[in-house]
Amino acid sequence: MAGKKVVVGMSGGVDSSVAACLLQEAGYEVIGVTMQTWQEEETAVMEENGGCCGLDAVEDARRVAQILGIPHYVMNFKGEFKRWVIDYFIDEYRKGRTPNPCIACNRHVKWEALLKRSLDLGADYIATGHYARIRLLNNGRYAVTSAVSEGKDQTYALYNLTQHQLAHTLMPVGDYDKEEIRQIAVQAGLPIAHKPDSQEICFVPDGDYAGFIDRGLAEPVPPGNFVDMKGTVIGRHQGITHYTIGQRKGLGLAMGHPVFVAAIRPESNQVVIGESSDIFSSGLRCSHLNRMACEEFEEDMKVTAKVRYNHRGADCRIYRISKDEAYCRFEEPQRAITPGQAVVFYGDGLVLGGGTIEEAL
Repeated sequence: MAGKKVVVGMSGGVDSSVAACLLQEAGYEVIGVTMQTWQEEETAVMEENGGCCGLDAVEDARRVAQILGIPHYVMNFKGEFKRWVIDYFIDEYRKGRTPNPCIACNRHVKWEALLKRSLDLGADYIATGHYARIRLLNNGRYAVTSAVSEGKDQTYALYNLTQHQLAHTLMPVGDYDKEEIRQIAVQAGLPIAHKPDSQEICFVPDGDYAGFIDRGLAEPVPPGNFVDMKGTVIGRHQGITHYTIGQRKGLGLAMGHPVFVAAIRPESNQVVIGESSDIFSSGLRCSHLNRMACEEFEEDMKVTAKVRYNHRGADCRIYRISKDEAYCRFEEPQRAITPGQAVVFYGDGLVLGGGTIEEAL
């Protein structure tokens, strides 16, 4: 695309590096940008834990940009990241909910903040290494659709992007599977060709969410009572930030059989413990709706819905409550529908939209 300028968000990983390579080969004027969002750790800590946004990522991205012969800049987005991701993450857990920081980061930081700065610099597009594709539909709207590699599909975490953001976004990696991406990196002589994928939330590389939250608060979250479905006290918990709906491991309860977190009650500082059957629900209420492929969700609209990133999806119907709220009823009960997570609606291979789960019903 001769004459078109694209800013590629380069995390130092193989996917974003190959995205830059593919766009350069396609004729775009490519500029690499590494976003500094939260990095305060020792480089060695990040290398050990494989974080996607650590200090070592800057060096990896810079080396790739040098090999490709493209400009590379580091931009500071720490303020935006703290506001939209870290503060939100801590606040949601304190409320007994389970947030999805990657979705918040995508909408408000990787897209909203980066896109604004990129357009101000005269760029036509931003690009990422996400495994997804963007389609312009006959109705004039943009929508995200699954990548060629179903096992790497990242559409769930992209449901909240706006039409303006999608109109100025390129996702070249979505047309390939992971092994093809690594092979392209090898052929291009990129030193990150075999760099492992990051697995944990980038700002909690050791996976200790509760410890991270406690360190971010003036006072740590207090312990409280485990109660059964009838409200009887059956033990003590370490603090509600240690738990999520459907959790079985790490409860420290000797019940003689598997039990699960069925509910979290921040108002009474209780964690409710139930049987497997107690964590299945037939419906949910969601809010903060974002419509992507369609301008409006039709009443009694049948869709496939995913209630978490690794959910296979299930048939359900959408019933509008208001412009910003909807009720969804599944054909079969679903496990561990969790307040704070996203419900994402799919139809005809497209992301129709989604919202934030408020409660299981």
